[in-house]
Amino acid sequence: MEHMNEFVEINWVMILMWFFLLGMIINSFLKSSYDISPQQAVQLMSHETGGLVLDVREDSEYQSGHINDSIHIPLSALKSRMSELDKYKQKNIILGCRSGSRSGRACGMLKKNGFEKVHNLRGGVLAWENDNLPMKKG
Repeated sequence: MEHMNEFVEINWVMILMWFFLLGMIINSFLKSSYDISPQQAVQLMSHETGGLVLDVREDSEYQSGHINDSIHIPLSALKSRMSELDKYKQKNIILGCRSGSRSGRACGMLKKNGFEKVHNLRGGVLAWENDNLPMKKG
């Protein structure tokens, strides 16, 4: 044990870097498993029926413009309204928010609750708009 303490004292920077890199690799793997671009989302929506686009932004954000045929459940209400999505457990669900951050958290929540095919819209509704894809107001 004495040698272990000595090793840690001498190599603490290397050990911290190793844990940092390991965390980055794990984070990259987890995120890449469900991030998709707006173009990939369009392809997914056009090739599979019965899927869902779920917008997790707040009410005012959703009313200012949203992806056509999307369902709105704010992230703050997702946990309590999860049962509304049960029929989509084996279907593709594309989650979106303003920039992709909140929807990434929502993807994690859905995965933990048994949803198999969740996809985070990388860049969110902003990326969707930047690609000039159809939006609906109100």
